[in-house]
Amino acid sequence: MKGRITEIFDSIQGEGIYLGEKQLFVRFFGCNLKCKFCDTKLDGFEEYEPEELFEKLRQFRGDFHSISFTGGEPLLQNDFLKEMLTLTRSEGIKNYLETNGTLPDELGTVIDHLDIVAMDLKLPSSTGLVNYWEIHRDFLKIASKKEVFLKAVICRSTKVKDLRDALRLIKEVNKATVLVLQPNCFEDHGRLDKKLTKFKDICFKENITACVIPQVHKIADLK
Repeated sequence: MKGRITEIFDSIQGEGIYLGEKQLFVRFFGCNLKCKFCDTKLDGFEEYEPEELFEKLRQFRGDFHSISFTGGEPLLQNDFLKEMLTLTRSEGIKNYLETNGTLPDELGTVIDHLDIVAMDLKLPSSTGLVNYWEIHRDFLKIASKKEVFLKAVICRSTKVKDLRDALRLIKEVNKATVLVLQPNCFEDHGRLDKKLTKFKDICFKENITACVIPQVHKIADLK
């Protein structure tokens, strides 16, 4: 069994509620979606056996909060991912999954080996794609077996209806989940401020915990 890996590096987490934590990052090649705001270019990959990749990770020195398995979409390679999660867990390392939240069956095969799930909510007016509400609902039910938080990219095109649909889903499945409203890094944040404030107020009125966190690694020019 071999995994297709685009890059391995250490840095700080630049998104979500673990912003600023030092992590190892394993970026998986390939994604099943093509969101219009996507900022990740995957031009190539190297193939690794699970034990081979694990030995490479052990060469990094430092006190890391966790290993972030990111992409692309790691769950497209869920068999390889499961082997990796088993190896890292055996060493007492926290496993942190960054995922687009559209592959619930694949998540089910690895959830027992995860500690934290950073799940995207793909709002159709942000992504330019169809809606994934039913799939997201199934995914969040499984992810809620572990610590999970949600991220939704907010663009100038994002509609209030999509936010309300997202909040309805959260209320139905896991009301305690934190929702991160993430401004689109390709748009002027100043022009999004009014919308972000409005969206956060809507979340507050619906009793959903929400916060606005930009992609700080882009602002700080970090990997």
